[in-house]
Amino acid sequence: MNAQNYVDGFVCPVKTANKETYLAFARKAAQAFKQHGALSVVEYWGDDVPEGKLTSMPLAVKLESDETVVFSWIVWPDRDTRNQAMKVLMDDPEMSRDMPFDGKRVIYGGFAALLVE
Repeated sequence: MNAQNYVDGFVCPVKTANKETYLAFARKAAQAFKQHGALSVVEYWGDDVPEGKLTSMPLAVKLESDETVVFSWIVWPDRDTRNQAMKVLMDDPEMSRDMPFDGKRVIYGGFAALLVE
C-alpha cells in the first residue's frame, strides 16, 4: 500500500451462526471489487471487541447477543477508481442479494492515506 491509495473501511454485525455464510458472501464480493479495480479486500472476524460505555464497535453497530463484529476494508488505487466501482456495484442486484448481515447497521467510510509506513 502507498500514500496514494484510498481505503473503504467497514464495521458490521453478523449473526455468529452465519460465519461461513458471511465468508462465502465476502469472497464473492471481494471478487467483484477486484474485478472493478480494488487492490485487496480484507475481512476480520471479531475476537476481542470489548463493549464500551460511551463508544465502541459493538455499540456503534447495535450488536445483539447472537452476533459478532466484523471489521473489513477495501484498498483501492485511488478515490476515483473506488467511486466508479461503487457506482456500478451498488446498482448490481447480485451485490445486495442474500446479504448475511443487517446493512442498516453497517458503519462505513472512505479514507485518504495520512501515514503509510
